[in-house]
Order: sequence, then C-alpha cells, then structure tokens
Amino acid sequence: MRAVVLDEYGGVEVLRLKDVPSPEPGPEEVLVDVVSTAVNRADLLQRMGLYPGPPMPYEIPGLEFAGVVAAVGERVSSVTVGQPVMGIVGGGSYAEQLVTHERMVIDVPEHLGLVDGGTVPEVFITAFDALVAQGGLTTGRTALVHAGASGVGTAALQICRALGAEVVTTASAGKLDACRSLGATVAVDRAEGDFVAAVRELTDGRGVDVVLDVVGGDYLDRNIDALATGGTIVQVGVMGGGRTEVNLGKLLMKRGVLRGTTLRSRPIEQKIEISRRFATEVVPHFRTGALRPVIDRRYRLDEIADAHTYMASNANVGKIAIDVIDPADIRPA
Repeated sequence: MRAVVLDEYGGVEVLRLKDVPSPEPGPEEVLVDVVSTAVNRADLLQRMGLYPGPPMPYEIPGLEFAGVVAAVGERVSSVTVGQPVMGIVGGGSYAEQLVTHERMVIDVPEHLGLVDGGTVPEVFITAFDALVAQGGLTTGRTALVHAGASGVGTAALQICRALGAEVVTTASAGKLDACRSLGATVAVDRAEGDFVAAVRELTDGRGVDVVLDVVGGDYLDRNIDALATGGTIVQVGVMGGGRTEVNLGKLLMKRGVLRGTTLRSRPIEQKIEISRRFATEVVPHFRTGALRPVIDRRYRLDEIADAHTYMASNANVGKIAIDVIDPADIRPA
C-alpha cells in the first residue's frame, strides 16, 4: 500500500510517499481501505518531531479517516466487510489502509459519504468531547470558542447551534462572517476585539459556562475573566504558546475548572467510550443536515506537502481534506 512515512523530522520535504506492507488486523480489529483523511494541526507538530505518534512499524501520520472495511479479525462481531466507516486513530490514516479496533469505527451517514467523511471525526469528536462531555454544555447555556474558523472551531460552532446554546467566538477579521454563518452569536476580531467584553455584554455580566480554547498563551487569564462562576475551561491546544502568567486567585473565586485534554494519548477504553457517545448523540445531526463538515480545500495523498504548507499559512476556514483512494477503485472482498 502507499503511505506517507516519516523517516525523519523537519519541514514538508520529510513527507515521503512510499510503498509499505499493509497492516494486518488483530482479533478485535478491522482493516479499512481509506478513502479520505484530513490534515490536523497535530500532524504538523508530529512532522516536526514535537508530537510523536504511537508505536508503529512505520511512522505514518494522520488522526482520522473514512473508508470501507476490507477485512475483520476473528473475534469481530459488530462490523462487516464492505461497511462504510469513519473514526479517529492515534496515527496511520495518511495511508491506503489502516487497522483499528472494531468499537472505534462509526457508521458513515449515507448523505455525508466517504469522500467528505474523513474530515469529520477528529474535529467533531474533539469539539463534542470538550463542550459537552467535559464542559457540560447544554441547551440555554453559553460557550466561548476560540479560533472559530479552525477545523475544531467550525465543528464547535455548529454543535453549539444544534444544542441551542449561545456562543461567542474569536477569529481573524476575514473569517468572522463565516463563523456567524455557522452559528456564532457574536464573532470577535481576535486582533482588534475584546472577547471578554463581548462575553459580558452577551451574558449581562454572568460569563460563559464553557470555554473551548485551542490557543492557550495569554488567552488563559482572559478566559478566566470571561468564565461564569462554576464554569469550565477546556484546553485542547496551545497554538499561542504553552507558557503564560495567570492569576489563579480569579479561578478560585469563580470556583472554575481548568481542564487539559487530548484524544491521542487516552487509553483505548476512553477512546471507545467517546466514539460510541459521538455515534449515538452527534451523528444523527449529520443525517438531518444540522451538522456538516466545512471543507476549505482538497488535496491528493501525493500532494500532502502542499496541504501541510497551506495549513501552516492559517488561511483555511474549516478542514483541509486529503483524498486517498477513489471509492470506485475499492474492490469488493
């Protein structure tokens, strides 16, 4: 099979497409012919040697996929060959085939399709986990979502809208209209605006119940200012830096919660749990059209260096899709 293999770390030149042996599913695993995947910020960090993936015979980046089940392990009972599926993985989706646990795969809604399905799992599961599973966001509550035009941001804004929760978001000036169209109640220019003031105005000074932050850095102290008493800040990234000064006294006075999280490093049991919740609670909204992937650009697998370069430019609104295999080329087992 073809796969993007990291033999060294560095710039986009280290993203090399090679022929490597196909993986073999274990007793509770399935082998998937990958139709589509997507570029995530973590992939850029992994390429630079800053975010290592799980142990694999070959280091293949990629955190999400959509494809068709090609083979199943001897104890697999919930998935069948030929089934269209999608899901998250710790790594390996920049390849024509991958293996994953049978309980990690999620049925692809028919009208979503495999070509776009590979852009959904990582960002929508991350957003749902942060806002709902960990942040407790429900109908009638309020959230603050930073980087609303990012992959996670575009997913989070839609989830808030589907829940009936109000949301303040930050983004660059040219992306604010896109954020409003996805469900942002208030969109704030990250360079010129004041998101704390916007939160206070929207909530009559109460603050937001949940903050989803992929930026970090000096946002943290201001996130506490924007937080309601008893609220939760969920830190899912540190694009703006991992170190900052913060007044913890403010967090104490608000009885607030600061929670850091990633999907990749979790035990398999926790990944299965959130995947199953996502399949039950979120996927039905794709069937109704309430949720959809926001795709900025598409690239072929052999154009992966260009895709990484584009993500590093921060010009995208939503996801950068990678087409791996044409569905017409998948042969029935």
